[in-house]
Formats: sequence, C-alpha cells, structure tokens
Amino acid sequence: MEKFFKEMDVAVTVCGADGEILDMNEKSRKTFLKPGREELIGQNVLDCHPEPARSKLADMLKNPRNNAYTIEKNGIRKLIFQTPWYEDGRFGGFIELSMEIPAEMPHFVRKPQ
Repeated sequence: MEKFFKEMDVAVTVCGADGEILDMNEKSRKTFLKPGREELIGQNVLDCHPEPARSKLADMLKNPRNNAYTIEKNGIRKLIFQTPWYEDGRFGGFIELSMEIPAEMPHFVRKPQ
C-alpha cells in the first residue's frame, strides 16, 4: 500500500478486475480480518460479502461505476465509497474507502462567487 495510505484512519482496500484483493492498508486489515483469518490478500472480494452485496459487486466488476452508501454497525456509522481504478485507460478493479463518520455532522453548501 502506498506510504500515504498505510497508516491512514480510513480503511483502504484494493481489488483487481477479477475481484482478487490486491492490497489493504492497516485500518482495512484491522476492520476486516476476523479472528482465525490470517490474510485476505489473494482472496476474492465476492467471497467476503453476503447477498445482496455480493451480486451488486459482481455487477460492478462487469459494469464499472462508483457506489457510495452509509452503514451502521455496533453503533458506529461509516461511509463506504467504492470506485473503479484504471491503468492506461483499462479497468483495473476497485478501491474501497471505508471511514467512520459522526452521528451528527455539519453540512455546508458552497455557492459560486
């Protein structure tokens, strides 16, 4: 994982066009590695998701597009942002950013000057 993302307080997970998990930063490993599971790199991201998320991700691998949503688990709210990455114009896979967000958060609307 690039040095900029390694210790970032956002879980960053990178998968290839076939769904293989290519890299994870420290926060991603802490978030997604369950007891008894040593490694996720090399596993297929589809195997890590239950339905209906699995089918949605499979479709996104065939039809690359952004996907953003929020979740709440154990009282912790998160923003999930999945976005395709490209190399030389060719679809390479997805990067998923998962970040904790506060229950109440300011929202600003900026208008052109």
